[in-house]
Amino acid sequence: MPFWWPLIVLAFAYAICKFLLMLIPPNVPSIDVDASDVLAHGKDTEENSFIYIPPRGRSQQSDKKVQCYEPATMKYLGYFPALSPTEVEERVTLSRKAQKTWAQSSFKLRRQFLRILLKYIIEHQELICEVSSRDTGKTMVDASLGEIMTTCEKITWLLSEGERWLKPESRSSGRAMLHKVSRVEFHPLGVIGAIVPWNYPFHNIFNPMLAAVFSGNGIVIKVSEHASWSGCFYFRIIQAALAAVGAPENLVDVITGFAETGEALVSSVDKMIFVGSTAVGKMIMRNAAETLTPVTLELGGKDAFIICEDADVSHVAQVAVRGTLQSSGQNCAGAERFYVHKDIYTAFISQVTKIVKSVSAGPPLTGRYDMGAICLQEHSEHLQSLVNDALDKGAEIAVRGSFGHLGEDAVDQYFPPTVLINVNHNMKIMKEEAFGPIMPIMQFSTDEEVIRLANDSRYALGCAVFSGSKHRAKQIASQIQCGVAAINDFASNYMCQSLPFGGVKDSGFGRFAGIEGLRACCLVKSVVEDRFWPLIKTKIPKPIQYPVAENAFEFQEALVETLYGLNIWDRLRSLIDVLKFLTDQSSNVSRTRKSH
Repeated sequence: MPFWWPLIVLAFAYAICKFLLMLIPPNVPSIDVDASDVLAHGKDTEENSFIYIPPRGRSQQSDKKVQCYEPATMKYLGYFPALSPTEVEERVTLSRKAQKTWAQSSFKLRRQFLRILLKYIIEHQELICEVSSRDTGKTMVDASLGEIMTTCEKITWLLSEGERWLKPESRSSGRAMLHKVSRVEFHPLGVIGAIVPWNYPFHNIFNPMLAAVFSGNGIVIKVSEHASWSGCFYFRIIQAALAAVGAPENLVDVITGFAETGEALVSSVDKMIFVGSTAVGKMIMRNAAETLTPVTLELGGKDAFIICEDADVSHVAQVAVRGTLQSSGQNCAGAERFYVHKDIYTAFISQVTKIVKSVSAGPPLTGRYDMGAICLQEHSEHLQSLVNDALDKGAEIAVRGSFGHLGEDAVDQYFPPTVLINVNHNMKIMKEEAFGPIMPIMQFSTDEEVIRLANDSRYALGCAVFSGSKHRAKQIASQIQCGVAAINDFASNYMCQSLPFGGVKDSGFGRFAGIEGLRACCLVKSVVEDRFWPLIKTKIPKPIQYPVAENAFEFQEALVETLYGLNIWDRLRSLIDVLKFLTDQSSNVSRTRKSH
C-alpha cells in the first residue's frame, strides 16, 4: 500500500467529522428585548400621536432634548436627553471600570456574545428593519441590505477569524537579534468613543461596537440626533446580549445629544472613531489634538462610477440606479459622479430613464415602495439648489421621478429621483457631496481622461469601474486615488468584512472593518525576548563596555560589515576581525584591518 493512502484516509475522516459537527446546532441562548414601544402597529400613546414640526436651523440644540420623529410621516416618536459634558464623562468612567474586567474575558465568551446577537438579529429582522425605516425613512429592503446583511457578515467574520488576528503575531528578529524571539501583541486600548451618523442607525452602532468589544474594550457611542430613537432601541439588544454572557454593566453605552455631547466624548476616551462630514471631522481632530487622542475618520464621499463602452449597459444601469437611489441617497459609499463612455452615453441614459420612471416612491411602511424619505430636515432644499446650479450652467434633466400619496406635512422630506446630463466639473453637483437621489452623468472619450476626471475631487472614498475587460477595469481602478475600489460592481467591498474601509484626502484617514479596523482598537505592543533563555543571554561586547576600549569604533565597523555586508567574503573577513577584537584586546586589530 502506498505510504500516502493512510494520510488520505485520515484527511477524509477529519473532513467527515468536521461536517458532522457542523450539523450539531450550537447552544445559543435567546434574549428577550422589549419592543412594545417601537412597533409602528402598536397602540399610540397620547404623547406621540401627533405630527411634529421641528424647528428650522439649530434652535433645537438649546432645548436640551433630542426630539425624534418619523421623516416619512412627521409622526412624533418622543425625545431623549441631550447629555452634558459632565454626564458624558460619568458614562465613560463607568465604561472604563467595566472594561478592566472585560479585558480579562476569554475569546470563547466573546464569541458567545456575538452568537447571541446574531441569533437575535436573524430572528428579528423585520423588527430591526422597521425601526430603522421609521427613524430614517428608508425602505425595508434597503434596511435589510444595509443594516442586517452587513452586520451579520461582520459578526460571522469575527466568529471565524477575529481571535486569529488578535493573537500575538511572530515577527522576524533580523540578523543582529538572531538570538531573540520577536512578536507583536494586541492589547485593548480601554474605552473607544464613536460618533456615528443617521444613515444606517443599526449597523453604524454595531459596526464599531462589535470590533471594540471583541478586542476587549469598552465603548461609548454617540448616536446622531437624527436617529436617536432607533439607536436607543438597538442599545437594548446589546445590553440584553451582554447580560446573557455575564458581562459587566456599562461596558457599552449609547448616549444622545448634540455637538456639546460629542465634544465631551472626544476628550474622555482612549480612541475616537468618527463617521460623518469633513467639516465636523476637522473639528474632531482639533479637539482630539488637545489630549493626543488617536482618531479614525470616515468622512464625505463623492465616488466615481465609471462605465466603459464594452460594459453590459442594461446590467450596469440597474446597479447605477440602485447605488444612487438606495435609501434616498443614504448609501454609505455613495456613487455621486457618473462617467459614461461617449459610445454608449445615449444608450445608458435611455436605460436609466426607463428604470427611474419605474421607481415607486413614498412612505416606506405604507406600501411597497422602491424609495423612501430623506432623513434630514431641509436637505431637499439643498439638493434642489445643487440641481438649479447645474441647470443654470447648462445641464439638463433627462428624467425625474415622482411620488405616491404623501402627507401634507411630510412633502419636504421627499426628493424626486433626478438624472442630470451634460454636466461638467464646474457644477456644484460634481464637486459637493449631495447625499441624495441625484444622478449626474458625464461622458468621456479615453481611459486617461476618465482617470483624470475621477481624481479631480477633494473626496476620495471609493470608486466603481465597469468594463467587459476585467484587466482594463483593474488598470483604471488602480490609478484612482481612493480607499475602496469595486471592479464590475458597486459597494460590494462593504460586504467583504475582512477588508478595511476608509478613504483619503477629504474623505478621511484610518480604517475600520477588517483586520486593520480590528487591530486599530488595540494597543499594538512590540515584544522581544531571548530565544534560549537562560542558556544564551544578551551581553554587551567587551570593546564597547564602559569605559569603552580605544578600538571600540573599529570593533563596531567590523560588526556592521559582518552583519550587513553585501559580499559573503567581506562578511567572513569582518567576522574574523570581530573575533580578534573579542579574544585579543591588546593587539592592534585596527592596523591589521586596514591592511586587508
